[in-house]
Amino acid sequence: MLNRRNFLTAAVGVAAATGLAACAKEDDSSSTSSSGGGGKKITLGFSQVGSESGWRTANTDSVKSAAKEAGYSLKFSDAQQKQENQISAIRSFIAQKVDVIAFSPVVVTGWDAVLKEAKAKKIPVVLTDRSVETSDDSLFVTLVGSDFTDEGRRAAKILEKVLEKAGHKGNVKIAQLEGTTGAAPAIERAKGFKEVMDADHKDDWKIVVSQTGDFTRAGGKQVMAAFLQSNPDINVLFAHNDDMAIGAIQSIEAAGKKPGKDILIVSIDGVKDGFVAMSEGKINAIVECNPLLGPQLMEVVQKVKDGETVERWIKTKESDFMQDQAKDALPTRKY
Repeated sequence: MLNRRNFLTAAVGVAAATGLAACAKEDDSSSTSSSGGGGKKITLGFSQVGSESGWRTANTDSVKSAAKEAGYSLKFSDAQQKQENQISAIRSFIAQKVDVIAFSPVVVTGWDAVLKEAKAKKIPVVLTDRSVETSDDSLFVTLVGSDFTDEGRRAAKILEKVLEKAGHKGNVKIAQLEGTTGAAPAIERAKGFKEVMDADHKDDWKIVVSQTGDFTRAGGKQVMAAFLQSNPDINVLFAHNDDMAIGAIQSIEAAGKKPGKDILIVSIDGVKDGFVAMSEGKINAIVECNPLLGPQLMEVVQKVKDGETVERWIKTKESDFMQDQAKDALPTRKY
């Protein structure tokens, strides 16, 4: 489990012939400098979920630029939000004898077999952004990423502030736009939000409708349109990411309602487009989930490659933002 410490010594490996993961986009990136013991360049295989949102694009850019800065040879694969593509990519990395494998898992379960293959070849695995459930904690070294359950709690607590600022009285009828079914952030953000709701707002808050929008703007727009038809009296939207919230805003406006006023909106991520919508009064608050994990990941990869011990869960630093902070914060947003 993530609250336990578990350490793994990385085996020394060298980059082998390149290969393509079936049905996934894979590319190699490297720089002229060298890293690691004995001056040998570290080869890192990284499998990304996809490019479904602005957050994910920023995360990919951070990993690629940090690998280049560190002088690592990066083998990158885009899984296009399909677990089978990601498993193929990891197997390709194993075949290429990379030094370390890192990946942001599409879903929580179904990884034991391929992770056991990596362990058998003495290739350490680092999780980024999202966690997994495994039968053996030693199948991965560490997770570099956010506490999604706490993000859900923070979203509920900031909604309290939003409701107070709006002078809202009476029942709170919440529509929840969930992330991809089975994905850690979707499961854990919903869990954290419900914890606060059940503990502090049993009598006045209710999630009247909840459905996945797959973390995409198109999904958020489509699902929100359906929500408004079935539950026209919704007065709060909790979106698991900014992209779904931005898509939902289009449907709210198409229905003749004002986002940020008729329907109060709290979302998670903190991408630049989310801050633009917040500065325009269309999103009321955003809970930050920092995608710029590249530098932290490269530090961990170096330590793992050198056989150093690392914490089981390396958490990212994040903030929360209310609507009145958006304009001042917008110019400083890096993603």
